[in-house]
Amino acid sequence: MKKILMLAGFVFTTCTIALCQNTKPKLIVGIVVDQMRQEYLYRFQDRFSEGGFKRLMNEGFMMKNAHYNYIPTYTGPGHASVYSGTTPSTHGVIANNWYSRKLNRSIYCAEDTTVIAVGGSSSSGKISPRNLLTTTITDELRLSNNKKSKVVGIAIKDRGASLPAGHLGDAYWYDSGTGNFMTSSYYYDELPSWVQEFNSKELPAKYLEQTWNTLYPLETYVNSIDDNNEFEAAFAGKESPTFPYILPELKEMNGELGLISTTPFGNSLTLDFAYAAIEGENLGMGEATDFLAVSFSSPDYIGHRFGPTSIELEDNYLRLDQEMEKFLNHLDGKFGKGNYLIFLTADHGVAEIATYMMSENIPAGNLRLAYASGAAKTYLNQNYGEDDWIINVSNEQIFLNRELAKEMDVDLDDLEEDLAQFLIKLPGIKEVYTSTAMRNTEFTKGRASLLQNGYNQKASGELLLILEPGWLTGGAKGTSHGTGYTYDTHVPILFYGWNVKAGESSKKVSITDIAPTLSMMLDIRLPNGSTGNPILEILQ
Repeated sequence: MKKILMLAGFVFTTCTIALCQNTKPKLIVGIVVDQMRQEYLYRFQDRFSEGGFKRLMNEGFMMKNAHYNYIPTYTGPGHASVYSGTTPSTHGVIANNWYSRKLNRSIYCAEDTTVIAVGGSSSSGKISPRNLLTTTITDELRLSNNKKSKVVGIAIKDRGASLPAGHLGDAYWYDSGTGNFMTSSYYYDELPSWVQEFNSKELPAKYLEQTWNTLYPLETYVNSIDDNNEFEAAFAGKESPTFPYILPELKEMNGELGLISTTPFGNSLTLDFAYAAIEGENLGMGEATDFLAVSFSSPDYIGHRFGPTSIELEDNYLRLDQEMEKFLNHLDGKFGKGNYLIFLTADHGVAEIATYMMSENIPAGNLRLAYASGAAKTYLNQNYGEDDWIINVSNEQIFLNRELAKEMDVDLDDLEEDLAQFLIKLPGIKEVYTSTAMRNTEFTKGRASLLQNGYNQKASGELLLILEPGWLTGGAKGTSHGTGYTYDTHVPILFYGWNVKAGESSKKVSITDIAPTLSMMLDIRLPNGSTGNPILEILQ
């Protein structure tokens, strides 16, 4: 009898394990840290807690050589590419803003003039994912089970919430005018009660009553340059970009409640709302797998203003690490360790501040697009006659007046090539590609290939510029991103939790591989425009 009972127990245990391995995770949490380089995980590692980023690195699977596979590396295209598994050439989100020939104006990546604000300022509410031309992994999850899965996208930036949530999920973003999280009529006619309850707490105002000082003594921030330097951009009303930042004194001249975005408290607020969403929507409590898409927007605001070598940025990541530890512990308590799946990545990296690089005798510089545009207009006027040959310059792209070229009997292909040969002579410009080349040549490697992956025949311009390494189109202070160089493309890809073994790989993978990997893990359809490949190291 004892042997029979032992055998029965063994069979039961084996079946239970098999069942556990075949079930889906209760919740998937997609985390995008806006402007996070892969190297931050190493640079600040000694001061990370054991339960935050280190836990993801040590207990999850990390792809150490993950890159964006297109140009331009901006927030809108980044979020769209992570969740659709393809590049701007396919999903259509070619920048944060781009020129529309049809409308003869710039359009915003998450713009939707057919909807209105719900729960926030009217100017912040014309938002939806309609400009995203493909499905997302979150869409496919809902379609796989007749919409039993819930999907919620959360971010301070509207594009960081709406694009990950896809066409079928719900999205909420921060409205700096009211200090509330809001949505649009694309999603709801009125805010759900749990969102209204959250907004009633007025947490942004409470966070902004504080002083942002360093988490540890200032002199211990040895991974950053001196706090007081000439390369970082100070807040309005403050003479230097130095700690402490007394937020009540800075609010009036720095966007009032919008100031929270450029402090680590923006990350705290984002997670506060994430906790509320888990409870308010009962995420992970149903029969089907739910999806929470969280984007931390504040690191991008901080990085633009202070740069990647600043104490402000280092302090942001040390604080975010502590927030991450709390979040993981919360998920453990709510769902049980191993019952949820996390992936963490970034929407792009960031360049060093050009003037700082120049001070260290490293080749770098700032190209004023107005100068390049003016030079191009002068050249065309001198060689083709005075007229409006250029109708728009944006995102390092030049849009030519096609109608004028036709009217003047000027071959557009020849015009493109002629102007390209002129522009390549300007300082700071490394390469110039024409739309003719993008359409007629298949580039398989190098920067031209990245540019082609970001090129959309219906939306892109006639000339596409690539700057020299280390060059920006900004001013003397602060920094930006958008190139195809490694400082902008090399970002984390970390998977952790349900059915993920611990490990790491230096194999080069693309950001567009995240969504196909999730599809394979969940046994659901690939997003309909997906061009990425499943990451086998994570699946095996």
